[in-house]
Amino acid sequence: MAENYKDTLKLPQTSFPMRANLGKREPARVAHWENVNLYGKIQQKNQRGELFLLHDGPPFTNGDLHLGHALNKTLKEIVLRYKAAKGFRTPYIPGWDCHGLPIEHKVSKEIRAVGEKVTTAKLREKCDAFSEHWISVQRRQFKRLGVLGDWDHEYKTKSPAYEAEILRTLASFVDQGLVYRSKKPVYWSIPFETALAEAEIEYKDHTSPSIWVAFDIPENAKFAAEKPLSIVIWTTTPWTIPANLAVAVHPRLEYAFVEVGKRVFIVAKELAETFAEDCGLENWQIVQTASGESLEGIDSRHPFIDRPSPIVLADYVTTETGTGCVHTAPGHGLDDYLTGLKYGLDIYCPVNDKGEYDDDGQIPDFLVGESVLESDGWVPANGKVMKALAEAGSLVKKQKITHSYPHCWRSKTPVIFRAVDQWFVALDKCGKREKALDSIESVRWIPDWGKNRIRGAVESRPD
Repeated sequence: MAENYKDTLKLPQTSFPMRANLGKREPARVAHWENVNLYGKIQQKNQRGELFLLHDGPPFTNGDLHLGHALNKTLKEIVLRYKAAKGFRTPYIPGWDCHGLPIEHKVSKEIRAVGEKVTTAKLREKCDAFSEHWISVQRRQFKRLGVLGDWDHEYKTKSPAYEAEILRTLASFVDQGLVYRSKKPVYWSIPFETALAEAEIEYKDHTSPSIWVAFDIPENAKFAAEKPLSIVIWTTTPWTIPANLAVAVHPRLEYAFVEVGKRVFIVAKELAETFAEDCGLENWQIVQTASGESLEGIDSRHPFIDRPSPIVLADYVTTETGTGCVHTAPGHGLDDYLTGLKYGLDIYCPVNDKGEYDDDGQIPDFLVGESVLESDGWVPANGKVMKALAEAGSLVKKQKITHSYPHCWRSKTPVIFRAVDQWFVALDKCGKREKALDSIESVRWIPDWGKNRIRGAVESRPD
């Protein structure tokens, strides 16, 4: 009879089951942690320990958690548990972001789907109920992931107490004279009729017109020309031409007077050959040159609106693309806006909330009511503007270009830059910017490059 060698071996014994059965055991383990208040016990045990506070941005309450949430929270939970095991006090208060467009966008889609008409107050009620539903779902999902936190004292950005704290902070800014109202170009979502923060912008490829436009310069004693003289700009947003108030050149660039046929065009000398090739110009020659600085103050004329477009100086002008002469509309671009402030130009924006030209007494009748950007990317105004430029003899060339263009992260539609009345907090009064920069130094950043990135953003961020 064969001997059973297994009985002769001293094998390790364990009470662990052969199978993990995670689907059944994990919920029981999570429930046990909650029943014994594991989070509270850890905080009590380490109450005299050094504070380790991990800043955690709250999720939007507009749907189930996705893989990004799971990765984010799991990594942070690992860090907190490690620090707790090392004796640190690691408080974690869960929270939810209940504001902004994401919730309203989803609720509005549900309302449209059933053809329901609701008042603003009713819409807010529905958004509140929608948010509460997903808070309960996400709370359950976070707990299922094993996230430990003070779930009995979670915060919601829509709660009166939280909003009151925001108002108290804003009031302190007002008391310090830091809050002011002004026009400034911001990203604007036409479908939502609202301004967007930089964080709400994503970039996608978009096809736009690419046009070269000549701004005629009347007789000028500084640069006498035997033939009609014009300064040429390049733009991919023809619809902003009606808002043009200036043409910017770089003070240290050299500009060429390019003679072709019966006209003379001013462009950056470095770009003269590219300009001629792009616009299909033949038998051209440079008849004279001038520095950008010497062009400052010369008045060109708007192609089809009776007003001057003076030549101004700007260091952001480059020779990477275009002509080295930049179309400047202070109401439709941040660089343009800053140049406008420098030269005392009007922050002019003839486009209303719906993305249509207003009848403001300056916009030609043929453009009033025209849309500058449809949700599908089509721009009805572009065609009419280009037609007006062609009739004025100012459209040197038109093509199409596919380039990276800002889109609304929720509607997925192109956005525009548009000057609107906004409330601003002055960062350079009372040392607020310096205080923020000093605070960055008190935080440990992982990875290190995050510190430089946020510091650069704070240093350069406008009000």
